[in-house]
Amino acid sequence: MKRTYYLDHAATSFPKAPGVGKAMADYIDTVGRNVGRGSYAPAQEAAGVVWETREQLCRLMGGPAPQNVVFTSGATAGLNLLLKGLLRPGDRVLTSPMEHNAVLRPLRQLETLGVTAEELPCDQAGRLLIDALPALLPGARAVVLTHASNLTGGLMPLASVGTLCRAAGVFFLVDAAQSAGHVPIDMAAMGIDGLSLPGHKGLLGPQGIGAVLLTDALAQALDPLIAGGTGSLSESLEMPPFLPDRLEAGTLNLPGIYGLHTALAYFEPRAAALMDRQRRLGGHLWARLSELTEDGLTVPGPGPGERVGVVSVDFQGRDNGEMAFLLERDYGIQTRSGLHCAPAAHRHLGTFPRGMVRFSVGPETTFEELDYVQGAVYELLFSN
Repeated sequence: MKRTYYLDHAATSFPKAPGVGKAMADYIDTVGRNVGRGSYAPAQEAAGVVWETREQLCRLMGGPAPQNVVFTSGATAGLNLLLKGLLRPGDRVLTSPMEHNAVLRPLRQLETLGVTAEELPCDQAGRLLIDALPALLPGARAVVLTHASNLTGGLMPLASVGTLCRAAGVFFLVDAAQSAGHVPIDMAAMGIDGLSLPGHKGLLGPQGIGAVLLTDALAQALDPLIAGGTGSLSESLEMPPFLPDRLEAGTLNLPGIYGLHTALAYFEPRAAALMDRQRRLGGHLWARLSELTEDGLTVPGPGPGERVGVVSVDFQGRDNGEMAFLLERDYGIQTRSGLHCAPAAHRHLGTFPRGMVRFSVGPETTFEELDYVQGAVYELLFSN
């Protein structure tokens, strides 16, 4: 069997942290009860795991408090919760051209309802021009930014943006889909009011579970998107006024939370080492592919120190989709080609509509594999 090289961790991590699948199966096979709906022992056990998972995420992300961790189905659901819960007709929101459709599409829907979305300026590499922000903040309701571009891997200057937003009284919302588990995040230090993250990428958990971490001030400003049973204040037809119940109607994805709990138990004590390794891997990949820029390869975005382990390339004069197909067929290298749900970023970088080929590393990627990738790309550049 031909060996495969998985370099699409920006889509989802693989393999997952040890024990994730077993924890999910154990919940289904041996626990299986709901939380907040019964006082019997298995339900209390499940409630304990749910609370511990909130605590884990709060510690890792510098969140306000465990109850300020709201579980979602993933980063996309969390961003919809934040944007649609906060913004109302007449509001103005600032964002960047480097955003994923998980931000762009909700904003487009909100624009039809009378919300104004304005684009912040970035340079050719997709770096935010932070000096332009102070003049644009007055009158804005919120700023929403990706922490790390899912196309270039470029990091946004969150701490600088957060400081300016706090001074201007503007809510700061962050899409951490490509940064959670890859670079340190501290909501308090970065001035973040709302952080949306997935469990299945850098945190090495399963699909279908994510979280929003938010400040009390932002929570009070949000209208819940979904209303229903919470197991608390059942006598009232209003959603409970306290977190997390106010924003968690219905049954939680308990198998997913059990899997995420196990992933975080593996990740948390190793966080610094895992993030440092991926930083070095990403820098190595960028450097090796950048060596081919005189041979017909374009590598947009910032350099090492300003990015996560995501590197996209444009095979000049070639079909990028075909190149991704050949990388897998002939070399066993699994990547992602296309627009990566980030059409505005491609327009900004000049690669729309042809897209690019994206490589993204994970904690088990090796430096030898990345050298192999460079050799394969080199051969394709000179193939007929």
